[in-house]
Amino acid sequence: MGENSERKAWMGLLARAPADDLDRLWRATGLVPEHERLRAPEVGAVMVRGRAGAEGAAFNLGEMVVTRCAVRLGDGRVGHGHVQGRGKAHAEQAALIDALMQGGEAVRVREGVLDPLARAEAARRDERAGKAAATKVDFFTLVRGED
Repeated sequence: MGENSERKAWMGLLARAPADDLDRLWRATGLVPEHERLRAPEVGAVMVRGRAGAEGAAFNLGEMVVTRCAVRLGDGRVGHGHVQGRGKAHAEQAALIDALMQGGEAVRVREGVLDPLARAEAARRDERAGKAAATKVDFFTLVRGED
């Protein structure tokens, strides 16, 4: 996995993570890096686009509220956070984690924050799949033999 795809994966995980889970795990790491806000957490909207059948012409589906933040650590590393909704603390924590993942703290952050979030996300996905499977209906057709 390349550097960009790894970063894309952790940024997506941080964006999808429940804010309370991220906050609890982040605080447990005890990491409080010196940083400045390049872009204070700000709430805005983005246009969500869709495609009929994943192949048709793109169309505007609607707007979604997002919060973004950018930080620079004392050593110059820059981190970005984009999250759905109005979670300013969530966006800033995501930006700090993004910056820390680009340096020597990456292992500690991965073990303390990202891995537990990934396991929780997988458990939620498995639970949803299990509930969906429980409602599955198998249809079959009886074929009469020829007389």
